Amino acid sequence: MSSIKSAFFSRGPNVLLQDSSAPQAAFFSPLQKVMLPPNTFQGKVAFVTGGGTGIGKGMTTALSSLGAKCVIASRKLDVLKGTAEEISSKSGNKVYAIQCDVRDPVSVKNAVAELIQVAGHPDVVINNAAGNFISPSERLSANAWKTITDIVLNGTAFVTLEIGKELIKAQKGAAFLAITTIYAESGSGFVLPSASAKAGVEAMSKSLAAEWGKYGMRFNVIQPGPIKTKGAFSRLDPTGAFEKKMIERIPCGRLGTVEEIANLAAFICSDYASWVNGAVIRMDGGEYVSMAGEFNELKKVTKEQWDMMEAMIRKTKGS
Repeated sequence: MSSIKSAFFSRGPNVLLQDSSAPQAAFFSPLQKVMLPPNTFQGKVAFVTGGGTGIGKGMTTALSSLGAKCVIASRKLDVLKGTAEEISSKSGNKVYAIQCDVRDPVSVKNAVAELIQVAGHPDVVINNAAGNFISPSERLSANAWKTITDIVLNGTAFVTLEIGKELIKAQKGAAFLAITTIYAESGSGFVLPSASAKAGVEAMSKSLAAEWGKYGMRFNVIQPGPIKTKGAFSRLDPTGAFEKKMIERIPCGRLGTVEEIANLAAFICSDYASWVNGAVIRMDGGEYVSMAGEFNELKKVTKEQWDMMEAMIRKTKGS
């Protein structure tokens, strides 16, 4: 099993090659193999929205390789079926594809009913479906706002509430995970609907962590920094101009990989993390703290300039 895992998890699903890493990235080389022991999710059912591509595909790949029976959902059934067959052929475990538009509560209700029918009640629920684009806020129409918040906030709510109610009825617990972003915490211009909706998802997760623990459910969040997947980067950095700037502000000197997020997600959703509840975990190579500290720009000062400044500072002592 472990050889199977390393064989198909060694190349990031849907990830563009990184060729602009900073020199220090050599210290922070990403491990590409699955972290947890084989069969960690044996006998468990995992439901992943947005599971056909990018991070969703990577998380499904990891869970399937660890023994989970996976069910992936999104609007594009043809993409889902291709991903399901690809992962299943490598892991040897069944992966089901269910069409679902998370913005539509009826579609969600039908998808959850199908999930329970084909695979059983889920032990792992990952809300990963997302939508985003960059725009000055004054250019946003009501429809543009609604498009993003419907997918991100309402979609996560519809999936979580529908599955949660079914689990309560069946007296079954589960681990829920939401994928947000580091700017859900700080806010960010030019991605206003996404920042607002993702912040709402984090509040939802923490609220339910407090309320639904009594039903055997726990809720956690991962905030990924920039992970280079085709889906996200085609809309957020269509020219590639921002990638270099992004890497400059990441202390670890590189973008993240899908596999790293998938390993963290698998751990958080596993029984090894059964006491992790209500957590929001940032995984960004230090980007958030790098941008937050007002003096961090001083990294551009050379040794000679520091020597000169230190001499000047010493002269002014006591004045």
